Amino acid sequence: MNMTHRMKDSLLTAGMIAIALTQTTPLWAQQRTTELFPFGNMDQWVDREIKESGIIGGHTKHVYAIAPTTTIKGDEAYQNMGGSPWATSNVLAKVAGITKTNTSVFPEKRGDGYCARLETRMESVKVLGIVNITVLAAGSVYLGEMHEPIRSTKNPMKMLQTGIPFTKKPVALQYDYKVKMSGSDHRIKATGFSRIKDVEGKDYPEVTLLLQKRWEDANGNIYAIRVGTLVVRYAQTTDWQNNASYEILYGDLSKRADYDATSMRLQVTENYTVNSKGESVPIHEVAWGSATDAPTHLCLQFASSHGGAYIGSPGNTFWVDNVKLVY
Repeated sequence: MNMTHRMKDSLLTAGMIAIALTQTTPLWAQQRTTELFPFGNMDQWVDREIKESGIIGGHTKHVYAIAPTTTIKGDEAYQNMGGSPWATSNVLAKVAGITKTNTSVFPEKRGDGYCARLETRMESVKVLGIVNITVLAAGSVYLGEMHEPIRSTKNPMKMLQTGIPFTKKPVALQYDYKVKMSGSDHRIKATGFSRIKDVEGKDYPEVTLLLQKRWEDANGNIYAIRVGTLVVRYAQTTDWQNNASYEILYGDLSKRADYDATSMRLQVTENYTVNSKGESVPIHEVAWGSATDAPTHLCLQFASSHGGAYIGSPGNTFWVDNVKLVY
């Protein structure tokens, strides 16, 4: 096998950094059927027109959501509309009485429709004597919901409801993508209430898919075992790659030769969901499932930075379109 073929094959391995500039479709993908996610063609967008507080300029900002096309005016908290399973990192915040927005995911014209453009960027709120916040905001699109309005930069993951009910077992994830790397060899961490710090390591756009089997105990705690896993990171700028297909791996991956503990281990990040009592609680991912376990939930996230909240390289940009599951 020559180097070109090895690079192409690496695109289909969960947990590996995708570095090739070309994409091949494996035989299993050619022989299977695909199912487009609801609103997965990224052609329908809500445009929320929100006026920020006068003390920070009073400008009207556009905050976008993936749902049936409409315009919403005013600073009302947003909930998923029209059967859309998608949420984004675009949010309405109300901190210390100040209305502020963040938009790091944008609709962008592509052909006869649209795609999603995810950006890693800096957001600042500075009002003398009241608040002085600068945060790094990565663009992300994920299955779930955002609990608005944001009141603080503390524990941002608690504001996300991660994943949707799902019981199928697809063999792969397929989508179109384009990448523009920031060009920086390091990252920064900007949380808003401490000085900006350098973080070792390059910043990678990332796609993560987890299939979980969840349950709730009598006290409202949520637990899960990991049934299926897919993690892909991109290390190079590339033009549009269409119908990129990546295999979902089932069962305990920790014994595989290509297991990457950094990105694929259990509980990489602390994700949250809403329990039967209506409380936002962490999802405790406690064990690997088997290849025969049936999932109850699907988590899927596309992000312009891989390091978690407030960590990344400004300028990283990740375009996503036509998101499908392969069966």
